[in-house]
Amino acid sequence: MDNKGEKIRRHVMGDVFVDKALANSDELTMPMQDFINQHGWGATWHRDGIDLKTRSLVTIAMLTALKAPTELTGHLRGAINNGATKAEIQEVILHSAVYCGAPAAQEAFRTAKAFFDSDEQ
Repeated sequence: MDNKGEKIRRHVMGDVFVDKALANSDELTMPMQDFINQHGWGATWHRDGIDLKTRSLVTIAMLTALKAPTELTGHLRGAINNGATKAEIQEVILHSAVYCGAPAAQEAFRTAKAFFDSDEQ
């Protein structure tokens, strides 16, 4: 496993999230965890150029477009950990509606509401 990638993943997403993702992996799915740590977190999130908060907000916009509520929930937590506010997240999702459609944004708002209404944040 890529230690640099796992380190930043833990910083952004939190130990509980990463530990759960790794514990839920098996022989079939562990290669994907390795891929995520190496390419997503190690090579991409670790780059200079934009700060972690901005990366989190961009990721929220992309996950909104993809209608990926499970991943979005994790990255909402990451955005908060990186200093994003609820108001900033709200604006990113609303802004996404113009570019990826109201149904995608509505799904993201449902996910965000469930996240903020829970104890996960």
